[in-house]
Amino acid sequence: MPQDLTTDLILYAYSIGVFPMADSRESTHINWIEPRLRGIFPLNHFHVSKSLARTILRQPFQVTVNTAFAEVVSACADRDETWINHDIQTRYIDLFHLGHAHSIEVWDDSDLVGGVYGISIGAAFFGESMFSKRTKATKIALAYLVHRLSKSGFELFDTQFITPHLASLGAIEIPKEKYKILLADALSKTADFDNPDYCSDVFAIAHRNTHTS
Repeated sequence: MPQDLTTDLILYAYSIGVFPMADSRESTHINWIEPRLRGIFPLNHFHVSKSLARTILRQPFQVTVNTAFAEVVSACADRDETWINHDIQTRYIDLFHLGHAHSIEVWDDSDLVGGVYGISIGAAFFGESMFSKRTKATKIALAYLVHRLSKSGFELFDTQFITPHLASLGAIEIPKEKYKILLADALSKTADFDNPDYCSDVFAIAHRNTHTS
């Protein structure tokens, strides 16, 4: 695929199961990735441990949506090794302004302490990256995100790869061929991340498929 990164190219890439990654923050080269095994979150099987449920119900942090997208992306890129270079960071902020990119932010008073961001097309959401500066901040962000997606018409939550952290929350790997089928089905439908009827029911988020631990 071409190296000139545009918002249209990024959206097209996602629509065919491909996503961009740079070699490093300083690199200008874009790699187009299509994993043989794809990570996804089955939206009805997000695992909330009892300890996480208790934390969510206690509400130690404030959770917002689409209020600090650029800051979340910047925090995700602010690490020793990152695939988010300047072009990727800029284009995803452009996608946010076009309504295709979204973020969940976790705050400790005025401090941004966690968050996750991704891209939406049709009824598919493509998780990009997340960060945490407090214990359980990313788990809380993901719990809120999964609840919003499941209540707003989304059918596919793509995590790209699997990590032990994501697997502990219910993410699974599926073959590329099966992913393409799920992707095509999700892209043929519509969902609204900013669904005006959505309510972030804290009790429902905390007790979604609660598991012992």
